[in-house]
Amino acid sequence: MNNDKLTRRDLLKTATLAGAGLGLTRLGLAAEASPPGPDAAGEGKPSAPGPLGETAAPGAVTSNANTTDAKTIKTMMGVKFDSVESVRIAIIGVGARGGSMLPEFLALDHVQVTAVCDVVKDRVLWAQKVVEKTGQKPPAAYSAGDHDFENLCRRDDIDFVYIATPWEWHVPMALAALSSGKHAGVEVPAATTLKDCWALVDASERYRRHCLIMENCCYGYNELMVLSMIREGLLGEPLHAEGAYDHDLRELLFSDQSEGLWRRFPHISHDGNLYPTHSLGPIARYMNINRGDRFDYIVSMSSPERGLSLYRERHIPKDSSKWKERYRCGDVNTSLIKTALGRTIMLQHAVTTPRPYDRINLVSCTKGIFRDYPARLYLDGQPGNEDWMASAQFDKYKSEHEHTLWSQVGELARKRGGHGGMDLVMVYRLVQCMRQGLAPDIDVYDAAAWSAPGPLSEASVAQGSAPVKFPDFTRGKSQLEG
Repeated sequence: MNNDKLTRRDLLKTATLAGAGLGLTRLGLAAEASPPGPDAAGEGKPSAPGPLGETAAPGAVTSNANTTDAKTIKTMMGVKFDSVESVRIAIIGVGARGGSMLPEFLALDHVQVTAVCDVVKDRVLWAQKVVEKTGQKPPAAYSAGDHDFENLCRRDDIDFVYIATPWEWHVPMALAALSSGKHAGVEVPAATTLKDCWALVDASERYRRHCLIMENCCYGYNELMVLSMIREGLLGEPLHAEGAYDHDLRELLFSDQSEGLWRRFPHISHDGNLYPTHSLGPIARYMNINRGDRFDYIVSMSSPERGLSLYRERHIPKDSSKWKERYRCGDVNTSLIKTALGRTIMLQHAVTTPRPYDRINLVSCTKGIFRDYPARLYLDGQPGNEDWMASAQFDKYKSEHEHTLWSQVGELARKRGGHGGMDLVMVYRLVQCMRQGLAPDIDVYDAAAWSAPGPLSEASVAQGSAPVKFPDFTRGKSQLEG
């Protein structure tokens, strides 16, 4: 079964069959050999992933050669949006994540939600009512089957398609939007295989439309503040960074609704960092990845799996079909990334053990170091020996280096924005770029590079933590100054 034909019902069936020895490689975290050419992306179909055992050796897994001469391909780096007075948004997926983002779009002026799509009709009806309450016309509704999103993408009253669906659907939906002449924004991770990362890059370049990864953590208050500190020279040159997605998701993963219907499945069939972008996105921006530096290679290792098995023992009835599942993904995956300029990154994934929420968000620079959770700052030569900066002094630095976006819309974001306001700041910046005809902060090359540690970490783990090279999705343009 090809990815573009996989339905929600098929996903549920596959989970049940996994205990009988059927792998879930069609969920697509395995790495593939070489990227597709632009013509493949133009067909609007993602690649069909194969099992990890079918992948080539490390050097071949990450080949960034393409069937088309890179010199003939026009990059999307730095390409500006065509300015529009009002941004017309369509949303595919109005469940937990998409449903929470709908009010963020509606909170902004000069935004119209013109169409919504979900396989659950009640969610579409709910979204229509939410939009109508703001004084807008009810958006067009699409809920007639798993592929009705293709009809949505063909509409001529859409500028940007926001996609908030299970990971398996991100790429086919983005390709449908791009091939229909719309810009696309994909929730994280943007893709779960290298071939699908390349498919997004190829399609964005072919159709001259942006494909963004909607990484909200890049717009958090602290992340943007640290970015300002680095760009203003306060911290000096970044040398090393650490990030994580440490989040106890056991209850959600075993839920019989929402993300519980699909998000547990990759833990059955894959062993690596399943969800790398929340911490890696901000780090990539600190280090100017794809704009002067690039990810070079990754080394990854996983702890044993215990968390899901133990949680199932304590909470899941013995007659549940979940007892047929065998969990493979280690509870803690730790990866090290080396950049082309020699910088280092530690990246961690841990969602199946008891722990407080933590993204670490550490960056060590030539003039100081910042670490989050809680936020702390240390600058070379400050008083207090080796202690972190005193809170009163740190507050002064925070106010002096508050990012412009938070100065512009921070009050509204704090009042009604999700995830501490970062969701609203993210969509505000998107709308600002589209209305003013600016290049987006984050492009398709970022979407591919930040998502690639998923399959690459799995390949490294499977090969005894061997180094695995990153493709250069920019085709040699990544080390040009941004």
